[in-house]
This record gives sequence, C-alpha cells and structure tokens, in this order.
Amino acid sequence: MIHVLAIITTQPGMRETVLQHFRANVPAVLAEEGCIEYGAAIDATPAPAFQTPCGPDTFVVIEKWASMDALKAHAAAPHMASYAAKTREFIASRTLHLLSPA
Repeated sequence: MIHVLAIITTQPGMRETVLQHFRANVPAVLAEEGCIEYGAAIDATPAPAFQTPCGPDTFVVIEKWASMDALKAHAAAPHMASYAAKTREFIASRTLHLLSPA
C-alpha cells in the first residue's frame, strides 16, 4: 500500500475555490482502480495549543493506493489533468510525500 500526503497551498484567499474543484473531482478518483482513500482536510478548530496549523490557504490531501502502479495511473488520468488545468493559476505550492506503511 502507498500512502500519499499532498500539502497544497493556494494563492491567498483561493483555498475554497481550489477545494470546490477538488470535491468535484473526488468521485472520478474514488472510482479509479486501486484507490482506497482520497480526501482533503484542513486545520481542525478549535485545536489545542500543540497543533502546528497549516494555515488558511493550505489543505492536505490524504490518499491511500493499493500499489505504486495504481498511484502512477492516477497521476496520468485525464480527470487529473483537467483538475490541474482548472486550478493551476490558484496554486502557490504543492509538496507530495509518498509513504509506505512502517
């Protein structure tokens, strides 16, 4: 299994716009072969003082894939290219962490 944490930071004030496009794309991603989990998360509020907040322009995509091949197919899927084209101008940065169960 492959776990993915994608840290997405949008241009100021554009997080909800990007999340709307993300949410519209979720059903197509969940239908992909090998997709186990795919969803977005934002800072919990209220949160204890020990939280390190992501901030108002950042969200985290939490993904689980059955295999690296499934993840590679996901990255090449036409609906992902369409999502990227719709959101590209609103994204300030993106960091991907690909992880294996320990």
